[in-house]
Amino acid sequence: ALMTAVYPDFRKTMIPALVIFAVLAGTLLSMPDTLVSARKASIFRSYRINGVPALSILIIPGLSVLLHLIVVSAIITIASPVFFDGPPPTNWLGFVLAFLLIAVACASLSLLIGVISTSTQMRVLWAQLIFLPSMILGGLMMPSSILPAGLARIGMLLPTTYGMRVFAGLGYNQPPEGGVLLPALILLSASAVAFILALSLFTWDTP
Repeated sequence: ALMTAVYPDFRKTMIPALVIFAVLAGTLLSMPDTLVSARKASIFRSYRINGVPALSILIIPGLSVLLHLIVVSAIITIASPVFFDGPPPTNWLGFVLAFLLIAVACASLSLLIGVISTSTQMRVLWAQLIFLPSMILGGLMMPSSILPAGLARIGMLLPTTYGMRVFAGLGYNQPPEGGVLLPALILLSASAVAFILALSLFTWDTP
C-alpha cells in the first residue's frame, strides 16, 4: 500500500517484485543459518557417520524452502489483483518458469553462503551484502532503467535484476531490451556455479 501510494507505477510490477522479495527473504535470510547452526552443533558429523551424503544435506533444505515459497507466491499472486489491482500474469506457464529460475538461483546462492560462513555473524554479513542492494538496486522498488548509470551497473551483479527481466519477458510477454534469453541463462549459470561451489566447499565440521 505504501509503495503504490508513493510510486503508483509500482502496481504494474507488484506481483513479480513481491514474489522475488519473498524468495529473497525465504532463502538468503533463513537457509544459510540452518546450515551454519547445524554444522556448529556437530549435526553434520553424525550425518556423516550414518552415511548421509553431502548432496542430500544441501538439496533437502532447498526443496523444503522451495515448497514454502510456492505457497507464499501463490498467495501473493492471488491477493495482489484483489486488494491492489496488480495485473496478473498474462502467461502463467512463463510466470512459473520465471519463479523457478529466480528461486533456484537464490537458493543455490544461499547454500553457498551457508557453506562458506564460519559463524552466524558472517552469515548475516554475506546475506545482507546481497539482500539490501537487491531491494534497492535490483528493480524491485523501482525500474532499473531510472537508476543512475553507476548504480545500474552495480545492479547488474544482483540476481533480482535478471529475475525481474525474466518475469517481464516470460510472465507478462514484455521482454526487456536485449531479450529474455540472456537473463534466463545468467540465472541458470549462477545457480549451477553456486551449487557446485557449495558442494565442493562443503565441510562436515566448523573449522
